Amino acid sequence: MIGVFDSGSGGLSVLRALVEELPEQRFVYLGDHGNAPYGQRSADEIYGLTCAGVARLFGLGCSLVILACNTAAAVALRRLQQTWLPARFPEHRVLGVLVPVVESVTQVSWDVKTASPAAGKTTGRVGIFATPRTVESGAYPREIGLRAPSVEVFQQACPDLVQRIEAGATAESLADQVAAEVRALQARAAGGRLDQVILGCTHYPLVESAFRAALPPEVAILSQPKLVAESLADYLRRHPRHRAPKARGQTRIAAFSTAEVKTVRDLGRRFFGETLAFCQIGETSAPAERRPALGAAQAPTTQV
Repeated sequence: MIGVFDSGSGGLSVLRALVEELPEQRFVYLGDHGNAPYGQRSADEIYGLTCAGVARLFGLGCSLVILACNTAAAVALRRLQQTWLPARFPEHRVLGVLVPVVESVTQVSWDVKTASPAAGKTTGRVGIFATPRTVESGAYPREIGLRAPSVEVFQQACPDLVQRIEAGATAESLADQVAAEVRALQARAAGGRLDQVILGCTHYPLVESAFRAALPPEVAILSQPKLVAESLADYLRRHPRHRAPKARGQTRIAAFSTAEVKTVRDLGRRFFGETLAFCQIGETSAPAERRPALGAAQAPTTQV
């Protein structure tokens, strides 16, 4: 099975795109709602919670996990891949949502760690809206700059936007906040044009229309869920051992949360587009790697 991990419900926007791109694959979603939001936590806290969540998904039978949380991917993924994963789960893999976006912006493969002569041909001005912790990590400008140094990157942290989306703030008030964040980013860019923007949080697709209304019409908005789904499909073609096709009688999606189910059900519907039968799984700090693999009868799921 393929695991999808997020600090809350935003990763369900990525899961939706994955399901549409890979209709025969079987997915397990884990939202760490009990410890959300990650955007205001320290780097060490984010790293520890991310490792615990990934280990829980490995324990449920996943050999590949997608970090569908920009904050976790920006802060924890590199360290996790370089130290924790080789020592604890050398046969497993963890991928993040930053990689497909960086590849799209730079037109350079993630495997390329330094700019090549061809990288100088990739130019432009890119805006990034993200949580404070993702912005502070510098992951997006660092990884883009390594591959395409001629691309100018401008970041804007959006404090409390995730919490307000999850709290069900009115569309009007969210649109006002998004417009203010867009104005702030434009000021950082010294009033110059932007070619494209990245919504660097998986919650932000829910207010993409507000970003679209606030941005000039010629500015492209990258669809992170779509890019992640296309990238995973390509990865599975190159690494078929991680494919997880649904067998007869098995359900497509199992959904888990570290919070009470009733608190996440409505959020799940908003992000995924339909109701998922979440099951509470307990704190992510539990020794998840010792849990048995998830069988068809155990999976609280919905067919899509």
